[in-house]
Amino acid sequence: MVPLLVEEAHSASARRRLRQDAAVVAWWATSVEVTSALCRRAREGSLDERALAQAIRRLGRLRSSWTEVLPGLPVRAAAERLLRVHALRATDALQLAAAAAWSGEPRDEAAFVTLDTRQAQAAEREGFRVDPLDD
Repeated sequence: MVPLLVEEAHSASARRRLRQDAAVVAWWATSVEVTSALCRRAREGSLDERALAQAIRRLGRLRSSWTEVLPGLPVRAAAERLLRVHALRATDALQLAAAAAWSGEPRDEAAFVTLDTRQAQAAEREGFRVDPLDD
């Protein structure tokens, strides 16, 4: 999501991907994770206050258009299973579990977009079509 909000290496590819398919499905905590990434960039000096405010406004607009997968016992159980079988961080497992809960089976028609290599590998092993952002 971050490349959609601030200019970085994969921004053009992310915008192109969003134009091709505007049906975004996101995990309940995605906006928290993205806000954290944006604020970290601001603290580190790569994003000024004006750019941070603009990015957060863009995030709000994007969030209002996406389908959000809410937390619940099935998502938690799926995330715990994913952690046992894949080398994932907890947040990455929750994102992938949310995608699995939303898509159901079979998953080969559901696209999973990520810049994280480990998450992409796990998504492929879980049956998702992984759409890389290439620039």
